[in-house]
Parts: sequence; structure tokens; C-alpha cells
Amino acid sequence: MLCAVLFLDGLDVSMVGVALPSIGTELGLSTTSLQWIVNGYVLGYGGLLLLGGRTADLLGRRRVFLTALAVFAVASLVGGLVDDGTLLIVTRFVKGLAAAFTAPTALSILTTSFHEGPARNRALSVFSVFGASGYSSGLILGGLLTSFGWRWTFLTPVPLAVLALVAGIALIPRDKAAANGGHDLVGAVTLTGGMLLAVYTVVSAPDRGWLDPVTLGSVALAAALLAAFVVTEKKVRHPLIRLGILRIGTIVRANLSIIALFGSYLSFQFMMTLYLQDVLGWSPLRMAMALLPAGLLVAFGSPFVGRLITRYGTPRLIISSMLSLSLGYVWFLATAGDSPHYAFTILPTMLLLGGGFAFGFSSIMAQATDGIDDSEQGLASGLVQTSGQVGAALVLAVVTALVAGGAHGGGGDFGEFHPGVNLVSGVAVVGLALNVIPLFRRYRPKHVSVSITSESPVQVTSD
Repeated sequence: MLCAVLFLDGLDVSMVGVALPSIGTELGLSTTSLQWIVNGYVLGYGGLLLLGGRTADLLGRRRVFLTALAVFAVASLVGGLVDDGTLLIVTRFVKGLAAAFTAPTALSILTTSFHEGPARNRALSVFSVFGASGYSSGLILGGLLTSFGWRWTFLTPVPLAVLALVAGIALIPRDKAAANGGHDLVGAVTLTGGMLLAVYTVVSAPDRGWLDPVTLGSVALAAALLAAFVVTEKKVRHPLIRLGILRIGTIVRANLSIIALFGSYLSFQFMMTLYLQDVLGWSPLRMAMALLPAGLLVAFGSPFVGRLITRYGTPRLIISSMLSLSLGYVWFLATAGDSPHYAFTILPTMLLLGGGFAFGFSSIMAQATDGIDDSEQGLASGLVQTSGQVGAALVLAVVTALVAGGAHGGGGDFGEFHPGVNLVSGVAVVGLALNVIPLFRRYRPKHVSVSITSESPVQVTSD
């Protein structure tokens, strides 16, 4: 059941991505406006993920999960019926709000159902398989459905969500709300307001301008709300979020790694969707087939990642992920030219990116929740998913501004996308460096000193 919901999330994201050019043509939306169909979802998702995860811990995972899934189904239905671009973005925002509660709740149900170690690693791998399978299926379905009309990409998830809801009512065991910790109303309000405003500022600033008074005012107000949240959490008896979780180095690195993974991967997909259809004139189905190998590699590779995590640990696999992503983007930059050859450029790129995602997603999720008490699994799950969504929003917003600037500059062909691919390459390389540097520190040889005394001719000490 939990895997089915992740499948649905992956299906929805990839189908809508394939349909973006068709949506833009029918509704008259520019590239900058199209990003809001993606970022409207991210705004709701990233803004409430932390609250969603903690709410599940406090109010009961089953109740929160089923309520949010019902809202997701209704928003999908409305999105397929509207004729206005603004209303379409609003429905995406509402779906993001719903997913902010379903995603961390599903992950916390999974992590509390399996003990930390090989069993949980295997469960996370299977969980990732369903997400990748949904993403891969969405590429094909999106290409087929867009040929009949982009609205079908919004309507198709509705019956699937309803079936998942019915199955969830029957299969998910009842649980109880937490006895303590549910009284931090000020923390909930300041966190939700600060996160929503922060994500909105990130995705709107490239279009409005980073030095625009509205942008600067939004930054100041978001910072004030988040600062008030931190002060509140330090003083209340039962905080909404225990801030001490941010002092754990492995968890911090996991959250930074998910930013590099999602931020680069989703932004690159956004550019490829526009480039292959709008610039090269490919059909939605042909474009979907071109991107499919990455999803297939994730789907077939993820089941083995759990065993690899158990054998080699998460740090090495995350490094392998970041290295594969970096090589994929650099290879595309080096070989694309104005008209990339599929077998020589696009296929190797997709294989490298698929391998990077397969190694990275399960490993990062495992590292982000390792060592966390069951009572805070929703919090840890919400934290890492918030990092991924907000990071993706930030990178995509800047990429969109770069692509729009390239188009205005008359770059033409691949030229207008070149700065964006440069950026996602840099994001992946930074993610690689963040995980490699701690290994060098860990294996740095210890300093050895030798001293000679009258009682003991040689004493060797190390520090």
C-alpha cells in the first residue's frame, strides 16, 4: 500500500513533466509560467513537509495518511477539468500540500515497521523501486496520453488514488495519537508560514528579481518567522521539532545530498523536456522513450541497493551516486553540440543519471533515518524530503531564469539551455565534494610522537 502511493507520486510527476509543452501551447503559458506547474506542487510540498511528518507522529499516521490521500485525489480531478493556467497551478499547489502529508507519513510507517539494519534497507529499496517504476511508467503514459490531450495526465491518477485510499482503509493498522508533544501551536504556525514564504520566495525571485523590494521583504519576513520558530522550539516543553537532530553529521550530509540529487536531476529533466520537444521537435512519446532508460535503471537497480547498503554502508554509495550524476551531466555538456546524437550523447547520459539516482535515493533515505527513535521517524523523513523539495525548487528556479535569459539572448538551439546544464553539473559536483571530504578526514593518519625518558627508553603516543 505504501509502495503504491509512492508509485502514484512518481507517475504523477513524470506524466505532468512530459505534458508541459502541450499545456503551455494550449493555455498560452511561457517557460517562466510553466515552471509554476512544477513549482506550485513544490511550494505546497516543500512548505509543509516538516509539519506533515511531525503531524503524523503526533496525531496518528493512519489518520493523516488517509486524509491527505483523499485530498490528493480530489485535487487531481479538479486539475484535469480547469481551463485557466492560474487555477491549474492552484490545484498543483493543493496536491503538493496533500503529498506533504502522505510522503513522510508513508516513509515513517515503513521505517517504524522494520527494525534498523538489513530488513529496513531492503524495505527502502523496494519502496524506491515502486517510485522509480511509477516515474518510468509515467514517462510512457505521459507520452501516450498527451497525444490525446494533456488533461488525461491529470485525470489518470484519480482512480488509482481512490483505489489506494480504499486499500489503505482496509490494510493500514490503526494507531494512536501521541500522548505528549501536541501543544506547540506557535511552533506550527511560525514553521508553516516561514517555510511556505521561503519556498515561494525561492521560486518567484528569478522572475521578479532578487533585489526587488517584494523579494527582499519576503526574505526578511521568512527569516523572522523561522527565527521565531527556533526560539519557540528551545523554550516549549513539547517542541514540534527537536532541533538536536540537526547536530547529527550524517543526517546533515544526507539532507545536503538529497538537495544535490533532486535539484540537479529534476532540473535537467525539465530542460530536456522543453529542449527535445520545443527545439528539436520530438513528439511527447519519442521524448518519453528517450528519457526512459534512466527510470528503468532505477526500477531494476534499486532492489539490489539494500544489500549494497548493508555491505558497504551509505557513505560509499552516496559518493558513487554523486559521481555518476556528475559524469552524466558533464558527458552531455561535452558531446551534445547543437543536435545531440541519441546513442552517443543522450543514452549514456540517461544511464549515468539513472545509476546515480538508483544508488543515491535509497542510500540517502537510509542515512537520514538511521539512529532515529521511532517517535521521531516522521520528523526525520519530513526533514530529508523537505530538503529535497526545497533544494529542487531553488535549483529549478535559477535554471529557469538562466534558460529564459538564454532565449532572450538569442542563443538558439542548445545554446539557451547550456547555462542551465552548467548549473546542474556544478550542483552535482558540490554534492560529491560534500561526501568525499569527510572520508579524507576520517582516514587521515594520526600524528605519532616519540619521546625518550630514563624510566622507559621509548614511549610512543598518538592523538
